[in-house]
Amino acid sequence: MKNFDETRFLDIQQGAVALAPRIDAAISTAVAAGAETMFFLGTGGVAYLMEPAIQLLQRCSSFPVFRDYPAELLTSGNRNLTARSIVIMPSLSGTTKESVAMLGQLKEIGAQVITLIGHLDTPLGHGGNPALVNFAADDTSSESFYIQALLVALSLMKARGEINDYDAILAEMQSLPQMLLATKRRFEPKADHFARIIAGADYHMFTAAGNMWPAANYYATCILEEMQWIRTRPVHAADFFHGPLELIEKGVSLILMRGEDDAGALADRVASFAPQYTDHFTVLDTADYVPEATSPRLRALLSPAFMATILERLSAHLEVIRDHPLVTRRYYKRVAY
Repeated sequence: MKNFDETRFLDIQQGAVALAPRIDAAISTAVAAGAETMFFLGTGGVAYLMEPAIQLLQRCSSFPVFRDYPAELLTSGNRNLTARSIVIMPSLSGTTKESVAMLGQLKEIGAQVITLIGHLDTPLGHGGNPALVNFAADDTSSESFYIQALLVALSLMKARGEINDYDAILAEMQSLPQMLLATKRRFEPKADHFARIIAGADYHMFTAAGNMWPAANYYATCILEEMQWIRTRPVHAADFFHGPLELIEKGVSLILMRGEDDAGALADRVASFAPQYTDHFTVLDTADYVPEATSPRLRALLSPAFMATILERLSAHLEVIRDHPLVTRRYYKRVAY
């Protein structure tokens, strides 16, 4: 596969799965001690990667779960954030300035902060209790964070008696790195084709629903806009027919990302409409590439991770086709802002 280190990839995803016992211990201890709320406080792209887990908890658990921006929380506060809050704070670098700034306030409040980071000797590494470390490179971090966030959600539901198949899910996840690799291999022959679709226009609409929506939003915003300077319009499939459909006409690229959770009907509705009005309609469906042996339960829970591993292959071809390396930036960490 183009520009791909198989061993590194497997090591990183295995590292994420291996955090399960430490995540479970931290969450179960916090719940037993009387935790009353959970906050996911991510900054930038990693915040999107937490959203499928947040969605799972909001649909399947009665435990109050919140998602907030550290930068905004610093100015506005949240009365639900207390000493009885569990705070999940992800940051690959461990140095994200908005998240680091939030640490002082969290210490004053007395909340338990669990950091998910790539480097221990960093402000967020020192500020976590515990700090859970899994090194990842940018091109492998999405799957890792999706896995870690899911483990947090599963552990919370387990601690509250809201899930009865935790052990079965964890047992199957031991093979997840190999499943992800197999998914990459299946998609690789089509990666160049889909990359040329992206490269063929300077504007794309992206849509998805359910736990695939954060993946679509992340790819449009953090990869195509940030790393490729391609304009995008991400829109949730539930909102597509309330405004954005009026932008669809011949020549307009609409890309539908479909997962395997319960939101398939929303994706299907877009798929029935779009081909009538645009000749640039593309569907990326995890069901076409995930190994058949993967259980329906794991497919549904980790559709975003499987999509991320597909899109990494697309991006590897796209940066070559456009002669625009993914690491190229004009402003991010290059100028003052």
